[in-house]
Amino acid sequence: MEVPLHQGFVLAVTIMREAIDEFRRFQRDKEVNSQLYSKLTVRGKVQVKSSDIQVGDLIIVEKNQRIPSDMVFLRTSEKAGSCFIRTDQLDGETDWKPKVAVSCTQRLPALGDLFSIRAYVYAQKPQLDIHSFEGTFTREDCDPPVHESLSIENTLWASTIVASGTVIGVVIYTGKETRSVMNTSNPKNKVGLLDLELNQLTKALFGALVALSVVMVTLQGFAGPWYRNLFRFLLLLSYIIPISLRVNLDMGKATYGWMIMKDESIPGTVVRTSTIPEELGRLVYLLTDKTGTLTQNEMVFKRLHLGTVSYGADTMDEIQTHLRNPYSQTQPPAGGHTSATPPRKAPSAAPKVRKSVSSRVHEAVKAIALCHNVTPVYEHRAGTPAEAEDQDFSDGNRTYQAASPDEVALVQWTESVGLTLVSRDLASMQLRGPSGELLTFSVLQTFPFTSESKRMGVIVRDESTAEITFYLKGADAAMSSIVQYNDWLEEECGNMAREGLRTLVVAKRALTEEQYQDFESRYSQAKLSTHDRALKVAAVVESLEWEMELLCLTGVEDQLQADVRPTLEMLRNAGIKIWMLTGDKLETATCIAKSSHLVSRTQDIHVFMPVTNRGEAHLELNAFRRKHDCALVISGDSLEVCLKFYEHELVELACQCPAVVCCRCSPTQKAHIVKLLQQHTGRRTCAIGDGGNDVSMIQMADCGIGIEGKEGRQASLAADFSITQFRHVGRLLVVHGRSSYKRSAALGQFVMHRGLIISTMQAVFSSVFYFASVPLYQGFLMVGYATLYTMFPVFSLVLDQDVKPEMAMLYPELYKDLTKGRSLSFKTFLVWVLVSVYQGGILMYGALLLFESEFVHVVAISFTALILTELLMVALTVRTWHWLMVVAEVLSLGCYVASLAFLNEYFAPQMESRPAFGHGGHGTARWWPPPQQHLQCVRSIMGTVAGSLCAHPSSTITSPVTLTEWPHRTCSNTWLLGHTQTVAVVATKLVRVTLLYRAEGKWARLRPYLQAHVTCPRSFPQNLGPTGHGRSSLCTEAPRSLLWPSVPAGPGLRSSQPAAPCPCPKPFQPEYVSHTVRCPSVDPCGPRERRRSFQGF
Repeated sequence: MEVPLHQGFVLAVTIMREAIDEFRRFQRDKEVNSQLYSKLTVRGKVQVKSSDIQVGDLIIVEKNQRIPSDMVFLRTSEKAGSCFIRTDQLDGETDWKPKVAVSCTQRLPALGDLFSIRAYVYAQKPQLDIHSFEGTFTREDCDPPVHESLSIENTLWASTIVASGTVIGVVIYTGKETRSVMNTSNPKNKVGLLDLELNQLTKALFGALVALSVVMVTLQGFAGPWYRNLFRFLLLLSYIIPISLRVNLDMGKATYGWMIMKDESIPGTVVRTSTIPEELGRLVYLLTDKTGTLTQNEMVFKRLHLGTVSYGADTMDEIQTHLRNPYSQTQPPAGGHTSATPPRKAPSAAPKVRKSVSSRVHEAVKAIALCHNVTPVYEHRAGTPAEAEDQDFSDGNRTYQAASPDEVALVQWTESVGLTLVSRDLASMQLRGPSGELLTFSVLQTFPFTSESKRMGVIVRDESTAEITFYLKGADAAMSSIVQYNDWLEEECGNMAREGLRTLVVAKRALTEEQYQDFESRYSQAKLSTHDRALKVAAVVESLEWEMELLCLTGVEDQLQADVRPTLEMLRNAGIKIWMLTGDKLETATCIAKSSHLVSRTQDIHVFMPVTNRGEAHLELNAFRRKHDCALVISGDSLEVCLKFYEHELVELACQCPAVVCCRCSPTQKAHIVKLLQQHTGRRTCAIGDGGNDVSMIQMADCGIGIEGKEGRQASLAADFSITQFRHVGRLLVVHGRSSYKRSAALGQFVMHRGLIISTMQAVFSSVFYFASVPLYQGFLMVGYATLYTMFPVFSLVLDQDVKPEMAMLYPELYKDLTKGRSLSFKTFLVWVLVSVYQGGILMYGALLLFESEFVHVVAISFTALILTELLMVALTVRTWHWLMVVAEVLSLGCYVASLAFLNEYFAPQMESRPAFGHGGHGTARWWPPPQQHLQCVRSIMGTVAGSLCAHPSSTITSPVTLTEWPHRTCSNTWLLGHTQTVAVVATKLVRVTLLYRAEGKWARLRPYLQAHVTCPRSFPQNLGPTGHGRSSLCTEAPRSLLWPSVPAGPGLRSSQPAAPCPCPKPFQPEYVSHTVRCPSVDPCGPRERRRSFQGF
């Protein structure tokens, strides 16, 4: 028995696809490993491949070149001893990050002097954290040895790109020990709900296959080696299992992804995970970030509050006037120091004098212009000399680079009011005043912003006055305990938040030279520590953060993205519940929720009060339970307490709300919320965000969508789908998600139907012919059925659409039915099973009826009807015709018609060209007669044997082979001669049964049955059996003597015109294969008589 060849085709397609993907990966790896870099040696520069770089090598990396391995930054061609690198391929952030060369090596006169010193680098073991590093650089050829601490600012990680200058570094990690490789984990293998449902249906089909095979063997009577027949039926009916389903679905998903990326209505959309496009059509919960997702993340400075006076967009000209006064006066007014240039006075015990408004505005604007990590970048202009380019501070070619758009907005605002940042490096900063004068400041220390501290600071020295000032800015929650007591900060923060503004508190502290030197000594000592360096450094910095002077409160506006309101309304009408998870303040999040119509203005909002213990959480949950149809707003701290004690109750109540807003959420909490929804509801979730803090929830969700925003590409690279604007989510879900799910459901059911219908026909065929385990179709027919004849029309269903995209967008309520899974369920599966069984039975029995009455070939009729049925089923299912669907239908039908000319051995009427229903080792043909004539043959042989037994009950039949020689003596019975093989097999089996009963002494039980049901003909020969040496006069009797008296001669038996006898020089020697007999290739009666006997078949 042969294994169906279509299974090999499916396996070949899968292997080919995997081989192509693997070859592409090999090419990418080879391209990266073959990049050439300059290696610095004692003899000079040599070129090495990136794959040959080792730890300890000195590597030179040019501008715009990728860094091949993790290195410590030793030297640079920049005069300031620093450079900028781009890290968008490492952490997704698009801002340029400054890096500092080791001062000991940067001060060396020449590049070759690196080989004249004796030094070593101590580095910690490889870590996952890309934002921290601890190490030391020690030079031993000095007295005393020089020790310099190394931090993240002194490192160059692999996969980053040098943005300015040329750098030289010493390699510390290579290969799998680099930060980029260690942070490259295998992506989560997301499996769609449709795939899980199809897997369950496939399991059910496998059970049906086993059950049907057992039934067939049982009805066969467990004759012979029943286990062998069981395996034969398992192979014959294996089409029940949709083996080609996976290939069709994978190709369909690739088509859906191509359609999404080619949709002009959502330009820039990228499908990064092609295995779950159907998930876009099954979503129930959509969890979205606020900043950069619902908003543009393009900050615009809106308000400056000084405690007693507030400046808005309409009063910004007053700030320019106040700022211009201090720089235009040579003497300070009585209100206090307002000029930036008066000499520094020693602190005194004199009582504080209330400053004037101009002085306070000046100090606030100067603090905003100095406290940041913004770097101005100037575009190179052709024709500008290199010397003049360094001093070209014109506004036309200047842009700002920073890690946060908030800082860029603040620096741009200071430029608009007259105080411009013109240059910045690691050691100095220059500002240009309203009158064009340059103000130079030395940057002594910089404390970057962290998510733990929620603030950043800088210590600067005014070069003109030698004043040292510590500036600090951060969130109100972190700064309220640091600044001096005031009665307006908390209230004004709430007011700005209700207006939808993002707030920052700015403060300062003046330091004496002694205070700074003490701080710098302790700070340097903490940085040299190799254990708990971060904690020790933070403790030293916190020693300065107390009783700071509150300067101002700033408010910037993050405007909503285009079409956010209609998009959210469309998603709500589609039955999708939207949750907003943000790290912003409660007031700001609530304001954005209302302005974006996430929460309607007429809808009540329940603000979950802050709770700290189990009792408070219990009381607040009871209060929330009494509310109905209201939106929930909860903070991250309260959420943490409730999830600790009342996880199930909180999730159950929150799922009943039309909208939920979670503020002050950490990235870990966002991912935890997604996981809770999946576990408690079992529904499909989608997370959408734009920043690195959204990556965790994007990867946790069933479907992740990333937006390429101002905060970088990290979320976009980690997501399953990448879009450019939030408004594209509506079309992505309502149009493409819905179409992908319905198309895959139809495709999967048609592939299963295609296997069920041909398996039904095989089962009917086997049952008609006494449950014989012989194939109905084989060879190219089986391969062509699943590929050339039906694959293209069935696969063309991926182009079908029940409604137009415009209608789906206009009526998003159509999306609701998809969440219930009605397009593919056990109910629809059972309907398709019944349809397949009905169609397969009708086709097979219809072919047998036509075969009996008109002698048309059973294989030709049934297979042609099967192909036409599949094509018509696809045509009747299509809702919207595409020209490729018509091509697929016509092409498949044309291929089948054309194949008739090449596959005549399957459809030709001559018996010689009819292939076997099962091939033996020699490929010779076997023939099964029609059921009616088969029955006549069985009855004739049964009457012959019964008559012989009636006449000679004591005779002994020792060899069944003699029966196979009877019809070959003469050809007086034309029809019987044409079916010699069948007659021989049936007669041999009957004789074997007789021998069995005689040997066991049970002949007495069988003889009454034969005497009661068999009438012994009078004209039976008396020399039947070995007494006649295997020969009989049966062949010379009239043809009617072989037929049952009550059954007329079958069609094709020409008894009125007896055929001339033909010589039989060599009797048949049948070989027993399965339940049939392999016939010799030589026709003893000649081809003419055979064609005349089977005329019309």
